Amino acid sequence: MAGCDGGVFEVEPERIFTRRAPLEVELGAGKGEFIVERAAAHRQRNFLAVELSGPVAQLLAVRCARAELANLRVVQMDARTLVNLMLRDSSVAAYHIYFPDPWPKVRHVKHRLFSPRFARNLVRTLEPGGSVHVATDVRGYADAIVPMLDAAGLVRVQEDSPGGYATGFARKYLAEGKRVYTASFGKLR
Repeated sequence: MAGCDGGVFEVEPERIFTRRAPLEVELGAGKGEFIVERAAAHRQRNFLAVELSGPVAQLLAVRCARAELANLRVVQMDARTLVNLMLRDSSVAAYHIYFPDPWPKVRHVKHRLFSPRFARNLVRTLEPGGSVHVATDVRGYADAIVPMLDAAGLVRVQEDSPGGYATGFARKYLAEGKRVYTASFGKLR
């Protein structure tokens, strides 16, 4: 699943999927509402669903197994570890990051997924022409994420994202009348 070269483990998508194909990664995949549907619609691509919660990752793995998609794998781990340390440069075609925990209290901001370092590593691991798709229901978090992605070198390419309205959280928030803040960013070179 991962290679080890000189004491550092790297994710090797070609070994995980036994084929070369563009890789899309959903960070915080939850129960997989978005990623299962996307993998079924884009079988020419590989998909990695990342979930930190053990029970949710198990549920996600069962759901993915039932879908019988050879292009979809599940991993239980912290998304920051994967992006910051384990993915190779220019190895990801697209990231999907929908409704990461906003940790809204000032003293909890350090727990947020998005940080300047994380944003830089998203860019590092994206292939040229790759994209990052983001959605949140918290305006303050959206206002923090956008400048980080801009500063890291991504360019906002559209207001909507493929999964911004397709996850369980999105449907819940929209049903409650909440606004969803969504955008897609691209790596031009």
